[in-house]
Amino acid sequence: MPYLAVGKENSGNINLYYEDHGAGKPVVLIHGWPLSGQSWEKQTTALLAAGFRVITYDRRGFGLSDKPTSGYDYDTLAGDLHQLITRLDLREVTLAGFSMGGGEVARYLGKYGSERVKKAAFIAAIPPFLLKTSDNRLGVDGAVFEGIKQALAADRLAFLSGFLANFYNVDVLGGKLISDQVVQSSWNIASGASPKGTLDCVSAWLTDFRKDLAAINVPTLVVHGDADRIVPLAASAKRTHEAIKGSQLVVLEGAPHGLNWTHAGQLNRALLEFLGKGN
Repeated sequence: MPYLAVGKENSGNINLYYEDHGAGKPVVLIHGWPLSGQSWEKQTTALLAAGFRVITYDRRGFGLSDKPTSGYDYDTLAGDLHQLITRLDLREVTLAGFSMGGGEVARYLGKYGSERVKKAAFIAAIPPFLLKTSDNRLGVDGAVFEGIKQALAADRLAFLSGFLANFYNVDVLGGKLISDQVVQSSWNIASGASPKGTLDCVSAWLTDFRKDLAAINVPTLVVHGDADRIVPLAASAKRTHEAIKGSQLVVLEGAPHGLNWTHAGQLNRALLEFLGKGN
């Protein structure tokens, strides 16, 4: 499948790997950290079967995309998305962002507007603002993110193993809704990501998207699990729902952060119902 050049670093291009399948109305799926577009496997299958055109891409530094040493901030990441949408000349597109990918959706709409966008979906996503501050009491203490950075710097591969166990709530759902093989596959993908990009993205999580969300003027779906150990429901989805006028909130009972695999059936039904509303 093709690559898209979105910039240069020294003597080489920065290329994003993307896949473009189907022939219906376009849906762009933006993956979470530290995975790749492969994480949308169960959604891609369902969307294609329902007649949609599905575009996935690997964020710079992750999956099969190039691994530059810079550009892991949301202005740049949203710019990468903008180049993809423009190059493919997508119109009336639905943007669906999982976890960190929700940041690209928010910043894209806040910066570039909705001229080409018909709908938006935030799935287990990090907006509106994860960092606890004087005017953001429901956020997460900054020490948590510093701890993640230190753990990544000390032993990235060991950290990823523990992170993914909580990503899928393996202690509760392992052998039931998530297999050892899926967790191992996720670790394989994450371990192959840019070490610097993996680390730098942690700082990007602390981006304040509140103004971006206030600018969103398209139908919006917000889906989150009430057992999410990575991105707390109260600090994210509930507040995103409150910030976007007319948005729809779907809370999946018992779902972990990685609900796009463990609760794929429920997520897919919610997504397809949302996509079908108003066509």
